[in-house]
Amino acid sequence: MFITNPHEETHAHTHPHEKHGHSHGAVDPVVFTTQRGILAIKWSFLGLLATALFQAVIVYFTGSVALLADTIHNIGDAATAIPLWIAFRLARRKPSKRFTYGYGRVEDLAGVAIVLTILLSAILAGYESVNRLLHPQTVEHLWGVIVASVVGFLGNEAVAIFRIRVGKEIGSAALIADGYHARVDGLTSLAVLFGAIGVWLGFPLADPIVGLLITAAIVRIVWESGKAVFTRLLDGIDPEVLDEIKHAVNHIPGVQDASEIRVRWLGHRLHAEVNIAVDPELSVESGHKIAQEVRHGLLHHLRYLSHAIIHIDPVNASGEKYHRSPEHAHDKLPPHAH
Repeated sequence: MFITNPHEETHAHTHPHEKHGHSHGAVDPVVFTTQRGILAIKWSFLGLLATALFQAVIVYFTGSVALLADTIHNIGDAATAIPLWIAFRLARRKPSKRFTYGYGRVEDLAGVAIVLTILLSAILAGYESVNRLLHPQTVEHLWGVIVASVVGFLGNEAVAIFRIRVGKEIGSAALIADGYHARVDGLTSLAVLFGAIGVWLGFPLADPIVGLLITAAIVRIVWESGKAVFTRLLDGIDPEVLDEIKHAVNHIPGVQDASEIRVRWLGHRLHAEVNIAVDPELSVESGHKIAQEVRHGLLHHLRYLSHAIIHIDPVNASGEKYHRSPEHAHDKLPPHAH
C-alpha cells in the first residue's frame, strides 16, 4: 500500500515528453486555501459592519421597524464570520495524535451554525412581516429608508459575490452557504425598499407582504444550503467526483482497474482512498512507482485533494472481496470473519 500526504511530503515528477519537473506540497494547499478563506471573512465582515452601522444611523432618525430588522440581519450576517474564522484558523493546525485527520471537520460544524443562523433570519423576517401586517406603523423620512435599503442591498450583494466566489475557489461549503446568507440579507434590504415605495404610493401593507415573500425565499435558501452542508457532514460527495477519479486513474500506464474508490470532504479538502489493480508479475518497486503516478494524476485532476491512500492489488485478486479473511476461530472466540 502506498500512502501519501502533501502536508508532510513533496515529490518531483518529469513527464516523458517534456523535460521539466515539478513538485506538489511545496506550498501546503490547506494553508493557502485557509488564508484565502480568512481574507474573504475579514473583508466581508468589515463590509457588513459598515453597512449595518450606516443603517443603524438611518433607523435612529426614521424609526423604521423594517429597516431595524434588516439592520439586525446584517449584524447577524457579520457575526457568522466568527465561527468561520475559528474553523479556518483551526484547519491550519497540523494533525495530532487525537485528531489524526486534522481539524477540517470544524468547518462543517461552522456551516451548520451558519445554516441555523439563516433559519433564524427567516423566522425573524417572517415574524416582523406578520407583525407589520397586523399592526401597520407609520414610517417617517421615507427617502432615508430607501437610501439605507439600497446601501444594504449593495453591501450584502458585494459580500455575497466575494464569499461565494472564494468559497467555490477553495471548495468551502460553509463559506458558500455564508455567501448565500449575505444574499438573503440583501433581498431583505430590497423588501424594505419595495415596502417603502408601496407606503409612499399609498399602500401601507406593501411592506409586510413583500417581507413574507422574502421570508419564503430565505426558507428555500436554508433548504439548499442545509442540504450542501449536511451532505458533507455525513461524508457525502458529488457522484461526478468518483467518475473523475476513475477516469484519471484508468489513464495511468500500468493501471488495469480501479476497483474501489472512497472519497470524503474534511472541511474544504478532499481525502481519497483508491484500490488499483496491476500486473501480478510486477515487482514491489514497480507497483510503488505506479502508485506514485496515480497520486500525481489525482493531484492534477482534483485541485481540492489533500490526502490520498493508494492500495495496490494484483489484477487476478482485485477488489475488497479478496481482502476479507475467511471464517475462522481463535482465542476461544466464536467463529468469525474479517
